[in-house]
Amino acid sequence: MIDARDVALIIEGGGMRNSYTAPAIVHLIEQVRFGWVGGVSAGAVHALNYASADPNRARAAFTELAAHPHFGGVLKFAKGKGYFNSDFIYGHAEKLLPFDFASFAASPTQVHVEAMRADTGTTVSWGRGDFLQDPSLVSSAARASSTVPKVMPITLIEGVPYVDGALGASGGLLIDAARQAGFTRFLVLATRPRDYWKKPLVQPTAVRGMFRRYPEIGAALHERPARYNASKREILAAESAGDALVFFPDNMQAESIERRTSRLQRNYVAGKEQFEREWPAWEEFLS
Repeated sequence: MIDARDVALIIEGGGMRNSYTAPAIVHLIEQVRFGWVGGVSAGAVHALNYASADPNRARAAFTELAAHPHFGGVLKFAKGKGYFNSDFIYGHAEKLLPFDFASFAASPTQVHVEAMRADTGTTVSWGRGDFLQDPSLVSSAARASSTVPKVMPITLIEGVPYVDGALGASGGLLIDAARQAGFTRFLVLATRPRDYWKKPLVQPTAVRGMFRRYPEIGAALHERPARYNASKREILAAESAGDALVFFPDNMQAESIERRTSRLQRNYVAGKEQFEREWPAWEEFLS
C-alpha cells in the first residue's frame, strides 16, 4: 500500500464518462491511501466509493447499474423522474449496491463533496464529519451533487434545493478546495481530454429563461465555462510545477448520458488500458 497522505485526489464528474476513470478508482482503493479525496457530480460518487474502500461498488456503479429497468431513460424523464432516475440511483439501488458505511467510518481520508444551492447560488460542501453525524447524507449529498438541471429533478435536503456541484465556484474541478484543506500535491482524474476547454454559452438569455423559478441556476450555467477553465489552468500550472499528476482520457468511448452497459464496459476496459500504461508514472509521483 502506497502512503500518499500528503496528496489530494481530485475527481472530475461527467456522468457515465466516469466509467473510464472507474478502473483507476478500483486500483487506487487497493493500492493507495490519500489524505483527501473530493469530487462533484459523478466524481462525488467516485470519491465516496474510494473513501469506503469498495472496489466492486466503484466498478459496478458505472458499468452494471445502468442495466436496471428503473435506472432511467426517456420514459422516466417523461414521467418526471429524470433521464437518470434519482430516486432509484440514490435510493432503491442501495439494496443492489449497498454503501459500506462501517468501512467509510473507519477510513482516515478526508472527504469533500460539493453541490450548489439552487435558490441562492451558494456552493455548499459536506465532509467526513457531516457524514458521520448523519449517515443519510452520504446518498443525499451524492444525489444533490449529481443533480443536472432539467435532466434530473431538483434535490431537496431538509427543504433546501440543490443542483449539480459542477455549477458551483469550482466549475467542477476541486483544486481550490484541496488547497484550502492544506494540500499542495494533487492527483487529478479528468473525464475530458487535455485540450478541452469549455466554451461560453451560445444563447445565455435563452438559458436563463429556462430557469425562471431558480434564476441562480441560469446564472451559474453562464459562469461555469470561466470557472471551469480557471480551475483547469490552475491544475495545469500545478502539473507544470511538478505538484500535480493529471490523468486525461485519450480513448473515451462514452458520453455523459450513456446507458448501454456494453458501451460502458468497453469504456471501462479502455480506461483500464490507459491507466495501466500510465501507472508507473503514478507510482513514482505518489511514492
